Amino acid sequence: MSIQPNSSFNALLGMESVAHFDRSSPASSWHQQQQQVTTQQHRGGSAGAAVALQVPGQQTAESKKRVAYFYDQNIGNYHYGPGHPMKPHRIRMCHSLVMNYGLYNKMEIYRARPGSKKEMTAFHTDEYIDFLSRVSPDNMEAYAKEQIKFNVGDDCPIFEGLFEYCQLSAGGSMEGAARLNNGSCDIAVNWAGGLHHAKKTEASGFCYVNDIVLSILELLRYHPRVLYIDIDIHHGDGVEEAFYTTDRVMTVSFHKHGEYFPGTGEVRDVGAGPGKYYAVNFPLRDGIDDTTYKSIFEPVIQHVVDWYKPGAIVLQCGADSLSGDKLGCFNLSMKGHANCVAFVKKLNLPLLILGGGGYTMRNVARAWCYETGVAVGQEVGPDMPFNDYYEYFGPDYKLDVKPSNMDNANTVEYLEKIKQQVFENLARSQGAPSVQMQPVPRDLDLSDDEDLDDPEKRIPQRLWDKRVVPENEFEESEDEETNALHGVRYAKSLRHGRASKANNQEQPPRTRGTVDSLPAAATKLSHPTAASGASGASSNGQPRQNGTAANGATKAGSAEDLETDGDVVMDSGSASATVPSGAATAKDTEMTEAP
Repeated sequence: MSIQPNSSFNALLGMESVAHFDRSSPASSWHQQQQQVTTQQHRGGSAGAAVALQVPGQQTAESKKRVAYFYDQNIGNYHYGPGHPMKPHRIRMCHSLVMNYGLYNKMEIYRARPGSKKEMTAFHTDEYIDFLSRVSPDNMEAYAKEQIKFNVGDDCPIFEGLFEYCQLSAGGSMEGAARLNNGSCDIAVNWAGGLHHAKKTEASGFCYVNDIVLSILELLRYHPRVLYIDIDIHHGDGVEEAFYTTDRVMTVSFHKHGEYFPGTGEVRDVGAGPGKYYAVNFPLRDGIDDTTYKSIFEPVIQHVVDWYKPGAIVLQCGADSLSGDKLGCFNLSMKGHANCVAFVKKLNLPLLILGGGGYTMRNVARAWCYETGVAVGQEVGPDMPFNDYYEYFGPDYKLDVKPSNMDNANTVEYLEKIKQQVFENLARSQGAPSVQMQPVPRDLDLSDDEDLDDPEKRIPQRLWDKRVVPENEFEESEDEETNALHGVRYAKSLRHGRASKANNQEQPPRTRGTVDSLPAAATKLSHPTAASGASGASSNGQPRQNGTAANGATKAGSAEDLETDGDVVMDSGSASATVPSGAATAKDTEMTEAP
């Protein structure tokens, strides 16, 4: 049963029950569970009762989290241009650390199907998405008017493979949300997502397609309410604007405010219409450290969750709030940043973790790798394992981002004042608004298509990527060929003259644009032709392998392209890749294995 194309916006806004039993997804056994609806009184003594949906697959405090991790090796091939601070290559660096720390043993790894134009128009306009799919550096002169109209230019340049890059980012976030919906995982991670500035009809702040809004739309098909949390140093204006007039999504943003991009996010910006008081903004000043950030983040989020009772959470983990970021002015350490992930994880709700900003590449890779470890429940570091980008992390070669001695302009009085105002604004809302029952449309096609498996292999790569090593399995495989396939690298032992795991660390260094058609979004996402091409196929129609088979073992671009401000010191012995000048497309790049 599915929503018809002419369904109204209010129909999906009123969706409370999610009974749906005709899914074709292989991981949909949870639909056989009985949904439990409990009635609870509003917090604060408000009259009436709110209906809270017990989400199938919702975790208890004692249950172990099942983590789905999304990565596509092509994401590191795209390049915004020389001197641009946004570098997708940081995601490949993070993935290399994730693999070499062995975190892949604790989670399922997927290569998501790229998002289609039809899926992207669930939020963005057809005209804007059509422009992104057509424009390229070769024909950009013919689209001069459109570039001005859609705000594509200096901050958001046109580069080779732009639309494919947007597809990879959006595809991972949407599939992560879909897997949370069908109960096949408790936490979904997509570090290529989190592009929170993109608007309905324009690019903004290095962001073209707002994968966060698209993933929230997917979550809203099963959950009556979704909470969005943003710890990027920049205000999450694109997501807030999209849901500014609805009470089904509460947006909470902790950000630098003042003369700082994008210039929005005052504490007085609380939403409009039905969404009034469902937008929460916590403006901060320069130099906030771990202690003060924790003192505001945890009580505010706990209060929001107790009051709003969301069915799922989306957490944007922009790493430009770390100390030492090129475009940032906060003073958070890696562990202070990761504390937000750990706290939200303890809330035991379906959780989608996304990337975002972050412009000191080595620190972004460190933080997101560490937070992947937090998600799977494994402590990593501080010693850095040998990996494809080992020389990037000098001179200490540690998995740590330490705070500096910069002044903290956030006084206790200022933070308490803002916190009390946030609590007062929440008290003016209706708490957890109830929504009407509606049938759920057909689900997204997922990426694990067994028809694409290599018939010559007894155990296809797709199943290896989904394998989670049991806790009682102590020894890892020493098959170097298999480990190399998974992206695990070894340092060369000077004593034995061969690859060895031993003593790796002893080696020398080397309100416009709001969501106005949620039912149309659900209908488009559920349309039989929404998925262009076979599920799990690459952009050129050829079968592909998931996750770890393509491990990002190479580097894209030169040292100058990757880092222009002295971030990386590369010597003649560092690993490299053969990549054409400029931006390399996903299917034109010839990759070479690192030595």
